[in-house]
Amino acid sequence: MRIETERLILVPITLEMFEAVYVGDRARAELLANARLPDAWPGRAILERAFSADIDLIREDPPRRLWGDRLMISRGEPRIVGSVIFHGRPEDGIAEVGYGVELESQGRGFATEATRACVDWALAQPECVAVTATTFPWHKASLRVIEKLGMTQAGSREHDLLGELFVFEKRR
Repeated sequence: MRIETERLILVPITLEMFEAVYVGDRARAELLANARLPDAWPGRAILERAFSADIDLIREDPPRRLWGDRLMISRGEPRIVGSVIFHGRPEDGIAEVGYGVELESQGRGFATEATRACVDWALAQPECVAVTATTFPWHKASLRVIEKLGMTQAGSREHDLLGELFVFEKRR
């Protein structure tokens, strides 16, 4: 199901789309998305940064691993400006959300607009009672998005290489 906001169309990421980006098939990925990809896409590196599961796990169970994941497509000239990723279907009622906007489109509020719509969608699903997001204390842009979403800090945890991560959540 696609979600529409004032400036964006949020389309589900399918296994077929994931595979096209993974193997670097720009023409196929643009055809499937019905939108132009950012210059830095496609490629394996972009997916490895965005998705916490490896490709084999995604291929084994796409509905579970790609649950709620969406591309942000700008209205007007259809262009992919980023994505919202949930790191899999919530098994304990909690979904973790991540988001990213390609460099050329940053600073325009796309992350907040898209993530708000996707978090609202997730919290309306029967299997989800809360959505969490993590970020580093120094990542001011991400902290602003999380604050605008109305998330509250629920704790912190350590990242293996980069230190403390703040954990935020929003509940139904």
